[in-house]
Amino acid sequence: MKLLLLGKGGQVGWELQRSLAPLGELVALDHDSTEKHADFSTPEALAETVREVRPQVIVNAAAHTAVDKAESEPELARKLNATAPGVLAAAAQEVGAWMVHFSTDYVFDGSGSMPWREDDATGPLSVYGQTKLEGEQLVALHCERHLIFRTSWVYAARGGNFAKTMLRLAKERNRLLVIDDQFGAPTGAELLADVTAHAIREALRDPAKAGMYHLAAAGETTWNGYARFVLAQARAVGVELKATAVDAVPTSAFPTLARRPHNSRLSTEKLRQTFGLTLPHWQTGVARMLSETLG
Repeated sequence: MKLLLLGKGGQVGWELQRSLAPLGELVALDHDSTEKHADFSTPEALAETVREVRPQVIVNAAAHTAVDKAESEPELARKLNATAPGVLAAAAQEVGAWMVHFSTDYVFDGSGSMPWREDDATGPLSVYGQTKLEGEQLVALHCERHLIFRTSWVYAARGGNFAKTMLRLAKERNRLLVIDDQFGAPTGAELLADVTAHAIREALRDPAKAGMYHLAAAGETTWNGYARFVLAQARAVGVELKATAVDAVPTSAFPTLARRPHNSRLSTEKLRQTFGLTLPHWQTGVARMLSETLG
């Protein structure tokens, strides 16, 4: 089997290179790849890459993820998050391939306190959320055999992340101010990649498992609770921190160009039942990531 991975250099794409490798021949590309076209800013050329590679599975881990910047460049965000995935999906259908795509809780309006289900009404608050919604709709429309995974609060040991930022600030400041009215579950890129590989294997055996799924770690917290956990873990292994308090503040204390959803909880019941999975608690993944970065 041949798999085509787009966006190999991102946090999720990096982990997907590892998790997808045992499934077959993996062709992994990024926007600056020279051997084949994979630049989402020119979507029309992506179809030719698909025709040339002729994969059985296309996994798209590329996206415009600069949430605030998307507000000032909506057309670019739409091209990367909607148009390009739609082109890939149509090309996947043409060559008889599966299309795997990643989306976000930002397709919802963040209201209420119940975890969002796959069939709940969407209502994005930002350009990023709107273009990601359009992208998942185009993928579902153009490729019958698709897997779409909505996730949230993604982190990885590689590159920058919220935990690393909190640790840096905690070494510089006496007190930290961290938002406590946004709720979600920090989800590791490693978990996303491993579940994706498992789901692909299952879907290839049973095409009826195609569809939309919510994928996030178990449990929930706020950004404030997340920060407190990170600092406690760091202190437990002897990291010296200057900060003695993590004060709770509302979202309004940190105005941003794009509105953030207050409720990023995702119900993963459909995913767990369909693929026979148990998703680890968010603290398990964050602790493991910290052991790698702090060790």
